[in-house]
Amino acid sequence: MAEPMIAPRVLAGHVTALRLFEVADSIDLVAAEAALAAQAAGRMARARLSATPAKAMEFGVPPLAVALDPVKLALASGEVEAAVAARLYDFGAVTLAVRVPATDVAWTEYERLAEDMNRLLGGDSPVWPRLLTSLRAAIAGSLRKASPKVLEEDFLIATVTQFDGAPKAAALAEQLDLVPLLSGEQRPLSAGARADLLRHRFSYYEDDLAVLTWDRAFLYEPRGERDVADVLEVANAQLLEMRYYDELLDDELPRMYDMVEKARDGLNIFASRRYAGLARRFHTLVAEVTELKEKVDNALQVTEDVYLARVYAAALETLRVNAINAAVDRKLAIIRDTYTALYDEALSARSEVMEVAVILLIMMEVVTALFRH
Repeated sequence: MAEPMIAPRVLAGHVTALRLFEVADSIDLVAAEAALAAQAAGRMARARLSATPAKAMEFGVPPLAVALDPVKLALASGEVEAAVAARLYDFGAVTLAVRVPATDVAWTEYERLAEDMNRLLGGDSPVWPRLLTSLRAAIAGSLRKASPKVLEEDFLIATVTQFDGAPKAAALAEQLDLVPLLSGEQRPLSAGARADLLRHRFSYYEDDLAVLTWDRAFLYEPRGERDVADVLEVANAQLLEMRYYDELLDDELPRMYDMVEKARDGLNIFASRRYAGLARRFHTLVAEVTELKEKVDNALQVTEDVYLARVYAAALETLRVNAINAAVDRKLAIIRDTYTALYDEALSARSEVMEVAVILLIMMEVVTALFRH
């Protein structure tokens, strides 16, 4: 019986915890950049994909990347200084990233680092509110219609840039068991669960590898490229925004039904004005959500890079962005149908009023004629 292969050491890599927040309907990136520069809040640059040609894949509106002050994390192996960065998207999302390096460690130590990061920075970790509060205060003037409640998403990316022995992607599949890293589970998973977890595996060169799940990813990038990580971040930002619009419309639909019922209860003489007013309100809501949604949909333009396009499509599928997007479209369609019906009712009510007015005028003419004779 063959001996199991020994996992290679991680000579260089890092683990990055992402937390994404919906902070406003939109962010004026020019104003935010100016505000941060004035306060010396960090080093800034407009983000771009590092290795992919601009014509192949690019941001619709490049987000503003900001390097923030590092934070101290008390890991099981001791206290470390973690690098912190932020990205501001014009459609109102903010990404905070906390990164801890890994240098010349065994694979089991690298797995423990990922779990430590998940333990310290997952759930209700106090690190994120502190970072977000500081950043929001710095860019407050650039936020358009700040969100009344905070909606958030999280994602963990484990990246290795150098393994001992520089193994190929095919060999890594035999040498490494990625399931504990990607699932956070130490107990053995069923064959079906393992297959589902490892379903989205991608390689472009023979020595790189990307494995995606719904809340974690493993990347082997010997050239240190960030394109796949950037694509995963954008997909999570789109998920966050789609969730926001989905919840917004969930709250709006019951109010819409109540307002329509109230409008139908009053005197018919005022019905056309009430229907027209409601129709205008719903039309404005649909227009605003559709405009903002298009910004989110166009956050990343995919044209010629087939590999990144496949990774991006898999991320959207795994994170259920497309499903939530479809749900938002269905709710927008309901509201569109409602305001169309209200416009029709307004026209009908106005026609009825005109008919009554014409009948009254005819009756007045008849009565006047009778009195005259």
